[in-house]
Amino acid sequence: MKIGKMLASAAVLSISGVAMTAVADAKEIKAVQNSEPALLQEWTGPYGGVPPWDQVKVSQFPSAFQAAMAAYKAEFEAILETPGPITFDNTITASELSGEKMGRLFSIWGVHSSNLSSPEVRKIQAEWEPKVSAFFSELTLDARYFQRVKFLYDQRASLNLDAKQMRLLERTYDSLVRNGALLNAAKKAQVIGIETDLSKKFSAFSEKVLADEESFILIDKEADLAGLPETFVAALSAAAKEKGKTGWAVVNTRSAVQPFLENSTRRDLREKVWRAFTKRGDNGGANDTNATIAEILKLRQDRAEILGFPTHAHYRMADTMAKDPDRAMDLMMKVWPAAVARVKEEVADMQAIANADGITIEPWDYRFYAEKVRKAKYDLDQEAIKPYFQLDNMVAAMFDAAGKLYGMSFTENTGTVPVFEPQVRTFEVKRDGKMIGLFYLDNFARAGKRSGAWMTTYRSQHKLGGKNDIVLASNNNNFVPGADGVPTLISIDDASTLFHEFGHAIHYLNSDITWPGLGGTPRDFVEYPSQVNENWLLTPYILNTYAKHYKTGEPIPAALVEKIKASDTFNQGFATVEYLSSAILDMKLHNRSTPVADPAAFERDTLAEIGMPKEMVMRHRLPQFNHLFADDGYSAGYYSYLWSETMDADTWAAFTEKGDVWDKETAERFRSMLLATGNETDRIEAYRAFRGRDPDVKYIMKKRGFPTGE
Repeated sequence: MKIGKMLASAAVLSISGVAMTAVADAKEIKAVQNSEPALLQEWTGPYGGVPPWDQVKVSQFPSAFQAAMAAYKAEFEAILETPGPITFDNTITASELSGEKMGRLFSIWGVHSSNLSSPEVRKIQAEWEPKVSAFFSELTLDARYFQRVKFLYDQRASLNLDAKQMRLLERTYDSLVRNGALLNAAKKAQVIGIETDLSKKFSAFSEKVLADEESFILIDKEADLAGLPETFVAALSAAAKEKGKTGWAVVNTRSAVQPFLENSTRRDLREKVWRAFTKRGDNGGANDTNATIAEILKLRQDRAEILGFPTHAHYRMADTMAKDPDRAMDLMMKVWPAAVARVKEEVADMQAIANADGITIEPWDYRFYAEKVRKAKYDLDQEAIKPYFQLDNMVAAMFDAAGKLYGMSFTENTGTVPVFEPQVRTFEVKRDGKMIGLFYLDNFARAGKRSGAWMTTYRSQHKLGGKNDIVLASNNNNFVPGADGVPTLISIDDASTLFHEFGHAIHYLNSDITWPGLGGTPRDFVEYPSQVNENWLLTPYILNTYAKHYKTGEPIPAALVEKIKASDTFNQGFATVEYLSSAILDMKLHNRSTPVADPAAFERDTLAEIGMPKEMVMRHRLPQFNHLFADDGYSAGYYSYLWSETMDADTWAAFTEKGDVWDKETAERFRSMLLATGNETDRIEAYRAFRGRDPDVKYIMKKRGFPTGE
């Protein structure tokens, strides 16, 4: 959590999307430092020190935030007051080496706000996120720091900097300017106020969505379980017990809802479950997010205009590979018509079967009848596949794949280091015999854990200072655990998610950079390594070795594998439209000078405008779109999955063209050129160096089974 990295990468550094208030008085700083909470103390133990999860108390966070701010502010002031000439070392390098206490605190707090949320945690969030936002906004807009950076920037040609130093300096300067360093005092104050207000709205949005996600539908009659697989019923029973209920609980998470929609023969219950899931944040009550979204959009556009950008999209995309909203939209609209056309074909196939049931396909029917079509077309039943996809085996599979490709090994050491939840597993990570990291794996859904799946690092690699050579990385999923005595079985989609998030971890575990400020990558590159990693899941080696029946131990039959391969592009219309509709709405929502005041009407009208099929909904409707409204992270950036997948499909072609998807030479080039290098070089140029050209969109069209025009 370096000052330099923070200032170079964003106007706001978040604790779950946020940042902290300045303590300017020197006496107050000293007093706070003398009472430093344990949360800020240097980590001890193996692997270069590990988070002291066993010592954390939620009540300690407010005092820790205050102390961390004070320490951070003191370091910042020390840089500004450095005597003598301004140099790269006493400004940029010093900034890069600062902020260790803040970094440790944010790592621990991030887990509490994402994995261990509670009323107490949410109360602290609501109080401190605005303070944090104001704090970092003030640092970003501090004229004294900017003048030091500008002096170096203006003299950069004569400083004898190497290429990485030059890139760091230029990116630091550009980021400061982009985030308002050239504004007058009045406009800087406006930006700080907006950032503070936004942090309040982000917190409110997250709290409302989480409240709806903690709801569940209780089934109390066995007859209402018709069509549901035995293992899934057992998981629903376990979920009910966890909530102190008798019966079966369908929790409001994708990992529970999706299997229910695929299998339940009770159409009325499918609709009930579907409506509960898709109406999160959109119920007109205390947890309704529509007004909050409108307020966020207004604040974002106000900020963009003050900073000199026509729209929020232009502001957010200024430091991406795409650079411009039109380029991102152009890519999406190249794929959209083919995806919609394929959905029409899929619906026709489903309707032919549904006619016998006397119904017209509605959104709560799509997954159910899609599975019927899959079975009819390919003699493939998803529930026949699931017994072969045992979670623990898939974890072993992803580790093995990383070993074959990158020389990495994962040795479980659960119980030897503190964890924040008893279900968390830990693994020692080596590459070619050298220790490179510790990997935390938190796989299961529970109350207080946000939905979805994500990866984070508690400590990222960089060479500066010689202390950050061992990465602490984590993957976080929301799988529904099996009942007592039954292993957790996951779908192919869940297994893809597992491999996807692990791809993020591989990216950071393979990092080999010097400057922390060059450790991050553009938003539309971030998803690229993770999407590439999904490709190895359904390779023959992985399936034959790890896809074994949980009861018999028999490997998945070759005939079943062939059916899976034959259906590889099945339902790709649905999958593409589900995602792409969310991405298109995100861009249209933020690439406009007049902020949307009625998100519900905008969603309805825009979907009609682009021809959204009535038989399905967006993957993330606006009222629950955490990517966009829990922080700024993916706002005007949800297109990045498609942008990254275009590179992913092109990269997979590089492996398949070798005739061996485990080709070590290609894997090493991919690792050394694209995974290890962070943002030390321009990502477009790095990809060109790897592939010899820009990525070709035809490969993603082929991957999804869409016409390419060839």
